[in-house]
Amino acid sequence: MMSGLGAALSQASSPSWSQRARAGRALARFAAVPEAAEALVGLLLDVADTAVTRQTAEALARVGTVAAARLIALAVAEADDNRADWLQTGLHDALVGPGGGPNIAAVCGKLSRDPEEAVRRGAATVSAWVEELGRCSGSA
Repeated sequence: MMSGLGAALSQASSPSWSQRARAGRALARFAAVPEAAEALVGLLLDVADTAVTRQTAEALARVGTVAAARLIALAVAEADDNRADWLQTGLHDALVGPGGGPNIAAVCGKLSRDPEEAVRRGAATVSAWVEELGRCSGSA
């Protein structure tokens, strides 16, 4: 289960944006592991390249667990407007891409009771994005 975790953690601090994006995709399945979670929030808020933000958000949204959605919510709460746009784009990519995405709205509903205020705030924003996406695509 933990194979690849160490390599992905080391890639997360690479100077190469493509290596950091690869790390974000690889670490998404380890969202519940504290070391991975810390690295993932850093990748979601990557200051050097928005592709890292977008691809990490997409990977976490595709995983769709409460742990993964919690990291997206934390990043959304901390993000500036530009970074938030790319987090939203990554989420959109996961939800409208091949196979769609898991029910992120339901997961964010669970996060609305998280003890951390930033998580609750970020989850509310993500829920609004998902609702808006549903209206735009003609689905519920």
